[in-house]
Amino acid sequence: MLKGWRLTLSKLFFIPQRYILGIMGFLAVVNAYTMRVSLSIAITEMVAPPNNTHSVDPDACIASDSGPKASVTDKNILYDWDEKTQGLILSSFYWGYVVSHLPGGIMAERFGGKYSLGLGILSTAVFTLITPWVIYATGGDWKALVLLRVIVGLGEGTTYPALNALLAKWVPLGERAKLGTLVYAGSQIGTIVSNSISGALINATNDWAAVFYLFGSLGILWFIIWVLLCYSDPDSHPFISEKEKMFLKKELENVHKESPAIPWRQIWTSTPLWALVAAQVGHDWGFFTMVTDLPKYMSDVLKFNVKENGFWSSIPYVVMWLVSMGSGSLCDWLITRGYMRITFARKFFTTVASLGPAIFIMIASYSGCDRYLTVAMFTIAMGFMGTFYCGMKVNALDLSPNYAGTLMAIVNGLGAITGIFTPYLVGALTEDHTLKQWRVVFWITFAVFNVSNVIYACFGSGEEQWWNDKEKNKGEKEKDPS
Repeated sequence: MLKGWRLTLSKLFFIPQRYILGIMGFLAVVNAYTMRVSLSIAITEMVAPPNNTHSVDPDACIASDSGPKASVTDKNILYDWDEKTQGLILSSFYWGYVVSHLPGGIMAERFGGKYSLGLGILSTAVFTLITPWVIYATGGDWKALVLLRVIVGLGEGTTYPALNALLAKWVPLGERAKLGTLVYAGSQIGTIVSNSISGALINATNDWAAVFYLFGSLGILWFIIWVLLCYSDPDSHPFISEKEKMFLKKELENVHKESPAIPWRQIWTSTPLWALVAAQVGHDWGFFTMVTDLPKYMSDVLKFNVKENGFWSSIPYVVMWLVSMGSGSLCDWLITRGYMRITFARKFFTTVASLGPAIFIMIASYSGCDRYLTVAMFTIAMGFMGTFYCGMKVNALDLSPNYAGTLMAIVNGLGAITGIFTPYLVGALTEDHTLKQWRVVFWITFAVFNVSNVIYACFGSGEEQWWNDKEKNKGEKEKDPS
């Protein structure tokens, strides 16, 4: 009877379950980024206007009639946080985010990715929802907000390791770039949604708190749907079709069903893994600088008001998402047709995603006060960055499907350390909000992009590593061709 019930349910879901998991994984990342990024727009309206009479910027842009008019005018919910304090607040999320990566990856491989991912997003949503209450209750004590953001980061740190563990058990090689890109490109959609809705919502309500209430509630709603629809692997799924289950069993025969012992020594001494870490650091440095601080640049330098800021800050990520989805399908096609080998494809698309943003971010910084030319240059830069996802972002799945969660935890966790430094560094370097100070920030980003890409191009690999196979690992413990 149970078998018949499952068969009936499997017919109702005519979409293959790996695609449903991909869509829900995409929405997980969307929700994660809306909750992560919402503070970047909100903080521009949470801080009391600075007194800049002590410094004069000869390159300062002149605000237009639609320039930065405050949407939040209630002085009781505006706080005296200087640039360094704002940098600490924005970076504090990553303090917790980095810490929970490795435990999250290990738990996902050992107990399944369903609840590692789900509970992580749920906790992030709950603490996002209560953020305004904490700020009000403490009278705007920035230390309390920092602590809260650390806790939010702890919950979200399991997201990418758990997703990688899930994709390793659900996605065949021929769909890896396409589905992997779909899931991970949720970061752009989350940024787009957060930036555009946050600006409009704050403008409409004259209250920054509405942003946290909205995105926290949506995170809880996602969790409920996720628990009902998705499972850690095909074998535990109650209504997957037998056809899809057999297809995945054949395609993923090199992925172990049980949790093998993690070969820590081989992982930590793997050259391709460290090259991948370098690529992740380059990507995260540039991406987090843009995600966390682009709204501040739009407000402080280009003089956009909060509604315009949210809209124009989201445009680059629309283009980045379109490019990431197109390049994911293109990459799979080039590999399956034999036009590119996996290693070359990963390096090629990663290089495009490094050099393009590095060049056009610098051009943007020299566009002066031409607001729309500057936005256009940032948009082109982020468009190029979209090819990262079919390049280095899915590379951990290539190196070791069996330890994909652990590898993603290491790679993404070490890369996320840049999220601790970049907001604080930007705050320290741009205390006077001048164009020249911001230009230094972009030159540093230019250097990080290029150095990290050279390392990955020289030492990266798209081939499965020998220690991925449990039997080989037993027989070749002393051999590591990486």
